Amino acid sequence: MTMTKRMKICLISGVLLGIVCIIGASIRSGGTASISFLFALWYNRLLMGLLIGVAWRNVELPKALARGAFLGLVASFAFYSATGFADHVSFLAGVVYGVIMEFAVWKLNGEKMVVKENMERVHG
Repeated sequence: MTMTKRMKICLISGVLLGIVCIIGASIRSGGTASISFLFALWYNRLLMGLLIGVAWRNVELPKALARGAFLGLVASFAFYSATGFADHVSFLAGVVYGVIMEFAVWKLNGEKMVVKENMERVHG
């Protein structure tokens, strides 16, 4: 079984956004955040990429972005609850990161063209 392009884009996005997230968390904590905390934050973003990567395809862009926000919220809630509901910034960033991941897939995977072609077939 091969990995889809969608999954690859989402996992790479998760890795990169996770790095951005740990940089931000390090700055916010004044460099006092533990390695395990930073790893958990990065890993959460990777899992968010996995979750968004397996989501169904071929939806209109507004729906895809809303789906990204929702799945980002769901994935980020796991980390947020593990912090004792203390890391509000990382929780909210997860919503934004979910949108970014869906948009990246939309642009890089050509899903917009697939939806446009399907819409033309339906509306003929």
